[in-house]
Order: sequence, then structure tokens, then C-alpha cells
Amino acid sequence: HLVLHTRAIPTHSALSGVRHFVSNELAKQHKNMAAMDAGTPSTKQRVCVVGAGPSGTAQLRAFASAKSKGVEIPEVVCYEKASEVGGLWNYTWRTGLDANGEPCHGSMYRYLWSNGPKEALEFADYGFEEHFGKAIPSYPPREVLFDYIKGRIDKSGVREWIQFDTTVRRVTYDEATTQFTVVSTCGGVESVEVFDFVVVCSGHFSTPNVPEWPGFPKFEGRILHAHDFRDALEFKDKDVLIVGTSYSAEDVGSQCYKYGAKTVTNCWRTAPMGWHFPDKFSTKPLLTHVEGSNVFFKDGTSQHIDAIILCTGYKHHFPFMAESLDLKTANRLWPDMLHKGIFMQTNPKCMYIGMQDQWFTFNMFDAQAWYARDYILGKIAMPSAADQEAEFNTWREREGTLEGDEENIRYACVMLWCCGAEGFDRASRYYNRMHPLLSPSRTFPSPPLRPGSRRITCRT
Repeated sequence: HLVLHTRAIPTHSALSGVRHFVSNELAKQHKNMAAMDAGTPSTKQRVCVVGAGPSGTAQLRAFASAKSKGVEIPEVVCYEKASEVGGLWNYTWRTGLDANGEPCHGSMYRYLWSNGPKEALEFADYGFEEHFGKAIPSYPPREVLFDYIKGRIDKSGVREWIQFDTTVRRVTYDEATTQFTVVSTCGGVESVEVFDFVVVCSGHFSTPNVPEWPGFPKFEGRILHAHDFRDALEFKDKDVLIVGTSYSAEDVGSQCYKYGAKTVTNCWRTAPMGWHFPDKFSTKPLLTHVEGSNVFFKDGTSQHIDAIILCTGYKHHFPFMAESLDLKTANRLWPDMLHKGIFMQTNPKCMYIGMQDQWFTFNMFDAQAWYARDYILGKIAMPSAADQEAEFNTWREREGTLEGDEENIRYACVMLWCCGAEGFDRASRYYNRMHPLLSPSRTFPSPPLRPGSRRITCRT
């Protein structure tokens, strides 16, 4: 999932200089828009997809699937600021800026292995055994998953829809024409395109949340966010402090220990991880301040530290989106501002894929992409604003009652079902196989279809 950042370019505003770059083709598009307003037949609709990671390519795959079955689809254009697909799974050694001088999107590190079983990641239309020709272990390394992602893209033939090394600078919406203007740059050249729909698939794991504690400016070691962590060997023979207790904190700390860190200390804000760590791996309450190379903690103790790694999460950050289109939400299962976690409530022609706190990833993206596609194709109608608000409040209220990982997983599974996707069936089957290990007295329910509702599958 690729987060694109606005880059300073020598223009007075994101849209200034447009007249210098508008091509004859764009002029023709504006002429067609005027003709449409006058009541004459419009040209083919156009869909902009931002990002060619797993969520963006899920959206492309959804349209390709419909096209393969004879459905007339809109023109689809995908902007990807990297030179390859894959989003976060497209590993780079770079930190800070990429080869094009843009903020590095990736947070992937060299020795990462999936912390989610492949059985809960598998695409409904393209299995691991189909790709590799044999069974593989449940927890593959990053290279294996990246190869699998690329395999599905190549099979679906959607690369031709992707414009690589292209950064989206600005997306605005014209109420009069009901169309979007998308400003992008590639190789220093700015271009402007007009679209009927925009689907933002740039993810929310690229803009780090970086807190600061007293003494950080004069710390005598290195401070970095997990976003810039690439190789655990860098911290061999060092005393490392990991700030945070979620997935990246677990994995980054474990990798530093595995590859030779002298000690690993994890500090927590709300509760410790609760694992039985080996010797030289300890936990502390949250740090309070830093003096030189010594870090002080809430329990009154202090410790020498060579490197502080902040595993403190990420922000939903879309600086290229106009204010009226910008998604502002915390990282949660039921995001703010979105109908069914996909459609901007104030403008459903603007969609976001994969913005949830993710217990499921690839099949969640597929479910949402297929649902978004069917809305764009006119197969699904938007409910009234009042009905959207009522549904939103129901889900938000339910989210507030969740306790523990198991209930979060169940909630995410039902979210999949509500998008009518086969991914729900796959997810629930895997959940039920594993569930006796968690709570033998309960199994995952398959909710009945509501009267008048419909289901789609990831194979349509």
C-alpha cells in the first residue's frame, strides 16, 4: 500500500502552471465534459487508482476480472511512485528519500517473515500452490510473498494500466462537473488528468508516528523509527531499546536479539507484551527522559542504551488529497468518514481501500476492491446519507465493545462478509480450524444474508 507525499516543486500551488502542461488530449476531455453537461453522450468513464501495492492491484484485478467476462469497464489508470509493484512488500535498502528524491514509502526490512499465516493471506483466485507449484510453509519470508504478489499481477495482465515512477501531487473535485482533477509528476514533468472516480490505495503504514521525550536532541546514540529499520545486523553488540509493544516491536526486538544485539529492552505505555523472553531481553515501563546515553524509566530505573527504535505506529496521511477528500482517522477497525470502510460519506466517488487496522489484508483488499468496482459499474447503489450514518453508528458502537484479539478477528471477518466477498468464507474456514486452540466452546458464525441483500465473490 503506497503512501504518496507532496513534494516541493517550483510552482506557486499544486495546480499552478497547469496551463503550461495541459495537452491537446486534455482539452478534448474538457470539451467532452462540456458536451456531457449539455446533454450529449459522454465519453468513456475514467477511474484513477493511487498506488500499486496489494490494495491497488486488488482494485486493478477486480476490473480485469470483470473485463475478462465481457463486462464493459471504465478506463483505469494507476499511479505508482515506485518502479515496481508491491507497495510495502517492495523492499528497498533506501531510507529517507527514494531514487527519485521522494520520501521512501517502504517500511520493509531485510529479514522480515510474515507474522500472519499464508492461509489467511491467500488470494481467492490465485493460490500459493498455483503460483509455486507445491505447498509452502504457513509463515513465508518477505521475498516469497513479494514473488506471490507479482505473480498474481502478471497473470491478470494489469501492468499496462500502471504508470510507474509517478507521484500524485494533488487530487481535487469539481462539484459542477462531478469529476476529479489529478496532478502528477514523472521525471520532473507535471501532468494533469480528469477522472470520474478516484480510489486511494496508498496504505497507511508509511508516515511514521514519531513521539519525542526530553533529552532526545542530545542522546549519544542513534534514534530511528521502525519505518527506517532495514537490517538487524546494524545493532550487533549494542544495547537496544524498543519503544512500543505491537507487532513491529515484537519482531524488530526479536530480530535484534537474533542477530547479535548485546541486550534488548522493551518499554511499554499501557501493558507489557507478556512473553517469556530469553536472557538479555527485558521489559520496562515507559521511558521518561534521556541523559547522554542513559535512558530513565517510570519505575525509577535507568539503563545504558546505544540505539532507540521507535515502534510507535503510523499515521493515515494523504497530503495529496484536497481537504474535502482527505481521510482523517485513527488506526481502527471501523475508520472514520467511510461508508463500509470504503466510500467517503460526503462523496462516494472517492474511495479508500485497506484503511482498517488490519487483521486480514489481501482478502480484505479484494473484498473492498470488488465492492468498489461494482459501485463504479452501477451494480450497487449508495444508501441515503441517513442510512449510511445509521449503519456507521451501529458498527462503531459494536467496535467499542470488542475485547481482545479474538473478538477483533471475528469483527474483521464479518466486515469481509458485509462486502459480500468469498474472502470471508476463506477467512472464516481458517478461523474455525484454529479456533479450538483459542476457545473450544465457540465457533465463528456465518451471518445469514439480510433480505434483499446480495453476495458477490472474488471470482466474478
